Amino acid sequence: MGALICAQICHSDADAAVATLRFTAILEPAEEGSFIVRCVELPVATQGETRDEALANVNEAIEGYLEVKAEQLKERTRGEKVEVIVEGPSPLMA
Repeated sequence: MGALICAQICHSDADAAVATLRFTAILEPAEEGSFIVRCVELPVATQGETRDEALANVNEAIEGYLEVKAEQLKERTRGEKVEVIVEGPSPLMA
């Protein structure tokens, strides 16, 4: 069963942007009765005792992953920052 979740990243410094991003999470029941959840688009996975706990945990894990990646990008970026929007089919959403 798949669940669509939303991860919102908020930064407090004036130069940082606030973004709301959507990711696909795959939620699977584990043998012992808990749930395993992984993000399809990012290398993020976690678990929870309940469905709601697993989804909350993956939301938190995605936020943490994106915060680290944003900081790494900020440290390495020297050129002009531009946004590129690409549209394409998503076989996962069919």
